[in-house]
Amino acid sequence: MNLTKRRMLAAKVLGVGKNKIRFESSKLPEIKEAITKQDIRDMYAEGIITIKETPGRRKIIKRKTRRGPGKIKFTIKPGKRQYVILVRKLRRHVNELRKQKKISEEKFWALRKQIKARNFKNKAHLKEHLSSEGIQ
Repeated sequence: MNLTKRRMLAAKVLGVGKNKIRFESSKLPEIKEAITKQDIRDMYAEGIITIKETPGRRKIIKRKTRRGPGKIKFTIKPGKRQYVILVRKLRRHVNELRKQKKISEEKFWALRKQIKARNFKNKAHLKEHLSSEGIQ
């Protein structure tokens, strides 16, 4: 018994894919007589035509635990924290020198790269480097 047309009609009416439609095997002659969309809807209401469940975790069920940025707790390595503090301090100082026009734009970017490469141990070391080049 070829029910591909009925399967396609049911899929269209119920808004699912044709592979999701399941017919009850004992009621196949009744399904073969179904012609209209209303017939399909009635059979779906009676349970003659059913929709297969989606396998796997359903999206409908929400997660009870959230793993957002506020929930993730871990300690940052102290070395990184020290690096961030030092880099911010040095960048602030170099930025100030640029605003005062004591260093050129090219020198500013060169110093930024050196700061990122950890060429300076502290602010005094940076000042010493600048004084050796005749700045300040």
